[in-house]
Amino acid sequence: MSDNASAGGVFLGLDIGTSSIKAVLIDEGQTLLAEVSIPLSLSRPRPLWSEQDPADWANGVQEAVAGIRRNRPEAFARLSGIGLSGQMHGAVLLDGADKVLRPAILWNDGRSFAECAELERRLPNFRQRAGNIAMPGFTAPKLLWVAQHEPDVFKATRRVLLPKDYVRLTLSGEHVSEMSDASGTLWLDIARRRWDDDLLGATGLSIANMPRLVEGSALSANLSPAIASQWGLAGRTVPIAGGAGDNAAAAVGVGAVAAGQGLVSLGTSGVIFAVTDRFAALPERTLHAFCHALPGRWHGMAVMLSAAASLAWIAGILGRKGDIDRLVAEAEAFARSADNVASAPVFLPYLSGERTPYNDPAATGLFAGLRAEHGADALAFAVMEGVAFSFADGLDVIDAAGAKPTSTMIVGGGARSVFWGHMIADATGLTIDLAESADAGAAMGAARLAMLAAGAGDEATICTRPAVSRSFTPHADRAALSGPRLRRYRALYQAEKAARG
Repeated sequence: MSDNASAGGVFLGLDIGTSSIKAVLIDEGQTLLAEVSIPLSLSRPRPLWSEQDPADWANGVQEAVAGIRRNRPEAFARLSGIGLSGQMHGAVLLDGADKVLRPAILWNDGRSFAECAELERRLPNFRQRAGNIAMPGFTAPKLLWVAQHEPDVFKATRRVLLPKDYVRLTLSGEHVSEMSDASGTLWLDIARRRWDDDLLGATGLSIANMPRLVEGSALSANLSPAIASQWGLAGRTVPIAGGAGDNAAAAVGVGAVAAGQGLVSLGTSGVIFAVTDRFAALPERTLHAFCHALPGRWHGMAVMLSAAASLAWIAGILGRKGDIDRLVAEAEAFARSADNVASAPVFLPYLSGERTPYNDPAATGLFAGLRAEHGADALAFAVMEGVAFSFADGLDVIDAAGAKPTSTMIVGGGARSVFWGHMIADATGLTIDLAESADAGAAMGAARLAMLAAGAGDEATICTRPAVSRSFTPHADRAALSGPRLRRYRALYQAEKAARG
């Protein structure tokens, strides 16, 4: 244990999200001492574009830390480690003086479809080398787009960083990334956990343009003296952990760190995350095969683009945006009747296209089987069921890769709904635990990585599973009722795709 940790240190977790910066401060016992959230804005200057100014992340971190210091000044003075988590895939382009050359192109930017095809044309074994299919959300095609459409910017680019790693640069002056986040660039040899010369070359880049790599639980850099002084920590050495991409950090936060463990994230988007002790890839079915944030582990991840976002959408359509909890209660009451369920409409939640298992940006949302007697309760039920079916599709892909989890925990805002948790368990056949702190999220995982990097314990003592408030167990009768509806759900997508031609 480090001197700082033995003196009763505290640890800061920073999550650089798309909609907000979240900061948590925990002590050695992982008691939450303070929590701050700073909102971020998103820019969509053209159709399909999604950008942010990296300065907003740096400023948001400073504002979040200022809030933590105001709330717990005496505790913050004992800061012994920092962990970083962040939205994945974003491209921050820097010149030789570390000046940002253009707004960061984010994970949900869709401009680079043509460049994905070009990457795979340039390197015929691209999918095998990258372990993943090229999609516009990933980093590499964004750089090809810049090279094609903003050649002066590309020519001036000396370094490419991911969002959380740009924040690290502002805090430490160091160019560093880690394995889990780097996996989402399409430049990493994921099995060997190192940059791949051929993948970089296909984008017109080299290792010289990349940050050095560390494991997520390892020391990446120290807080710079200037920032330490600004934060009232002059003379104190504060290590910064490698950190993690947001989903890997959330997994660390709920103790999903060993092979067979996993999580279900029911947020704006949806994720099934399964830890493996080997690299398990299935790119043709849009499985994300990435390194975990801890050494010697990987994960398979199925991603659905519109999970809780679908419920928010139907609530808005129904004029119930401020009354979602009541709408969910009405859907639950509707579902108590087997006849209601059997005759309910079926909903495809592809409001923003879909990633796993189809990689189909043109996929659309769809209600089928609407009748005059269907009201808000039936529509809400169908939407929630459609999201549960999307999780079932994701699990099917993970299972096909040989990575099906044996224990899972549900996190995210949607995890507050007991009814929805039961629906997902019935659709997937998984037993899913709900943590008492379901909203701890990626910032808590980042703080745990900070503890590991600072030597404040080991994985066994730090990366524990949180207390479970309840478990969602598949119910045979409900699963039997939903089985035919799941088959119809899958057939509807195929019919809709065929109709598009």
